Amino acid sequence: MCYQHNFHFFTACCLHLPSVTTTISIKEFITALKKGDQAAFRQLVEEYQQKVQNTAIGLVQDEGLAEDIAQEVFVTIYKSILSFNEQSSLSTWVYRITVNKCLDHIRSKGRQKRQGFLSQLFHKGTGEVVHEQPDFVHPGVVLERREQSKYLFKAIDSLAENQKTAFVLTHIEDLPQKEVAEIMNISVKAVESLLQRAKANLRKTLNASGG
Repeated sequence: MCYQHNFHFFTACCLHLPSVTTTISIKEFITALKKGDQAAFRQLVEEYQQKVQNTAIGLVQDEGLAEDIAQEVFVTIYKSILSFNEQSSLSTWVYRITVNKCLDHIRSKGRQKRQGFLSQLFHKGTGEVVHEQPDFVHPGVVLERREQSKYLFKAIDSLAENQKTAFVLTHIEDLPQKEVAEIMNISVKAVESLLQRAKANLRKTLNASGG
């Protein structure tokens, strides 16, 4: 995909450039990014790549797709950094782009599922019933807890979009509720309400499935 090509191009260009000094202020760092400083962009990728990918994995529950989304996120940042108005923190802006990219993919996947439901039920060539995809297991979960996490992530995936986003950002990414509120453009009280509903729905789903 073109995003992948661009992403590797940007990161490869940065490999031979000196890192931005750690004493630089965030204001100076953002200015460097807006000037197209490749070293600054490399530092941004190093700082946020794991955070972006972890958030994407939690939301889309597909490791390969999460990698693609991470690439899309950094290409978007590179192309749109001049539009960053600094009214929120750089971290909040990066997470917001990540969440929006994930939700776009989830919605697109939902539309494809609805449109192609019958064709997905049966194999095009043989006419046999197609088996369901295996349950998602987060790559960061230790081996002895993988069976339990399988049920938990399946339950998380069944949550309403805004509940899922609030839960993943708060309990998987461990972000403070204030930042989650800024990322989602809602109040802290609204985040608290979403988390309460998410936990109640998760308990209900897990109890029903015996997970």
